[in-house]
Amino acid sequence: MELNIMVIGSGGREHALVWKLAQSPLAEKIYAVPGNPGIAELATCVENINVKDHAAVIDFAQRNEIGLVVIGPEAPLVEGLADDLIAADIKAFGPTAAAAQLEGSKIFAKQLMKKYAIPTARYEIFSDADAAKDYVRREGAPIVVKADGLAAGKGVIVAQTVDEALNAIDEIMTQKSFGAAGNRIVVEEFMDGEEASLLAFTDGKTVVPMIPSQDHKRVDDGDLGLNTGGMGSYAPAPIVDQNVLNAAVEKILKPTVEAMSKEGKTYRGCLYAGLMIVNGEPKVVEFNARFGDPETQVVLPLLKSDLVELMIACADGTLDGRTIDWSDESAVCVILASGGYPKSYRKGMAIDGINKAKALGVLIFHAGTAQRDGELITSGGRVLGVVTLDKNLRAAVEKNYKAVGVINFEGMHFRHDIAARALNRSKE
Repeated sequence: MELNIMVIGSGGREHALVWKLAQSPLAEKIYAVPGNPGIAELATCVENINVKDHAAVIDFAQRNEIGLVVIGPEAPLVEGLADDLIAADIKAFGPTAAAAQLEGSKIFAKQLMKKYAIPTARYEIFSDADAAKDYVRREGAPIVVKADGLAAGKGVIVAQTVDEALNAIDEIMTQKSFGAAGNRIVVEEFMDGEEASLLAFTDGKTVVPMIPSQDHKRVDDGDLGLNTGGMGSYAPAPIVDQNVLNAAVEKILKPTVEAMSKEGKTYRGCLYAGLMIVNGEPKVVEFNARFGDPETQVVLPLLKSDLVELMIACADGTLDGRTIDWSDESAVCVILASGGYPKSYRKGMAIDGINKAKALGVLIFHAGTAQRDGELITSGGRVLGVVTLDKNLRAAVEKNYKAVGVINFEGMHFRHDIAARALNRSKE
């Protein structure tokens, strides 16, 4: 049963999704809306459809006999694209708008966790900046300030001082740096531990975890600088040993999917739990309603099972009893970003060396690239993801940075310490 597939999105995550979907014998033809130059090597990119225009997306899907739509980014999910596709009898991988509130509203997620005793940080909710500031002064620092709504992965400020927290409240609530996403905020306790990302397939009843990974959010080496959408990742993450994994599945993932079902918001698709491991116990930092970016770029290359089959099982409610096969290799992703990211940065820089890098046996996932007169140029903050697989993490890291060394564009910035925590742990 071959079928046509449409992937919504244009970043590195979507490139990784298309790359993996294309390996399935079930995939007849793949379309990407809007896609990017890297995706164009594997799929037909459709740039003249506005993803916000759900009627146009549905019309294209019907005309091209699309059997599965995979929704990559969070915004279309929160805006109800999956609902509209399902209503038009088109299979969609991704939660409904009601279920996507797990990511779309930090407040919704925190209240759900509190109600169902799912482990997370202590918190308070504020719609008034002065009240939030008074609370921060009482609590002290370090403390975490989060915009309630979607902010492209940048609406979370981990404040090391009270002044930093007060400035964060001003930035989110008064200056509206993230627009309406900052009308309300969550202020929560700082959890001192190590972060990990655990993605899972779910059909609303069954939950099947993927290989645990670790993202690197800060822009500079040593976890310094501003929060970004992610500067690199690796998998598997040794901080999530079998005990931590079991606890995360039994105390977090399964109870969350059950809770959503009880609330009448059945969750199907990829559920992403951002975890903090505190003294060997996982707690939820945040939920995302889709594949992580750049975690997807290291998790999917380790997946041996058929991704199309798994996505259909999630959409159809037939995930129960399925086993997923994984490679025993390690994967590393280093993000090459534009100078200045996550603040302002220049676009249109010529990119050189991708073919040389590929010759070294690496995967290159495009995140913010475009074509100009046949030349590949930068068009975003995160430009490329360089991904390597090898027998162990150290070998994958070494291979990766060799490949990074042959790629160049003006202002290129990357972290030199992706996976350093795991490598340091293995030395102990």
